Amino acid sequence: MNKFAAIKPVHVTRVLLMLGAALVLSGCTRGMSDLREWVAQEKAKKGAPIQPLPVIKTFESFLYDDQGKRDPFSPSTAEMQPTSANSGPRPDANRAKQPLEMFALDSLKMVGTVGAGGTLEVLIKDPGGVIHRVHSGEYMGQNYGHITSIGDDHIDLVELVSNGNGGWMERPASIALDAK
Repeated sequence: MNKFAAIKPVHVTRVLLMLGAALVLSGCTRGMSDLREWVAQEKAKKGAPIQPLPVIKTFESFLYDDQGKRDPFSPSTAEMQPTSANSGPRPDANRAKQPLEMFALDSLKMVGTVGAGGTLEVLIKDPGGVIHRVHSGEYMGQNYGHITSIGDDHIDLVELVSNGNGGWMERPASIALDAK
């Protein structure tokens, strides 16, 4: 029986691959003298001079209380006073919402008027394309917009918006007749 007959071809292939890899890697060590010479030259070069650090300016501190001025980063005395629940305008919580109060005011369009004089009604188109008849004194928009006056080409409203301190403030608004 031949002693090489027990060696499988897979084992021979593995051995040949390992020998080939060893030969390839042994070739990487030759010819590095030029690389080492270049690295030595680069290390020997003198670098560019470093710019000096900029001079840091010191700022004079300022105390507002010593100057008789209010600190802009603290709340004013008017903001610090608690607002009464009854002071200023407030939305009417008992009033039933009207159909146009579910839409933002800028999404509503005035498309015309009907009537004359004191019986003037305004035609308002909502985002869904539905036309509504609106009278003075009715509400529209999401900020409790109360219609104060109606003209031939515009509606004037007063909205109630939060003032940021738990209270409410009035803000005038208007919707003009759509030119289209």
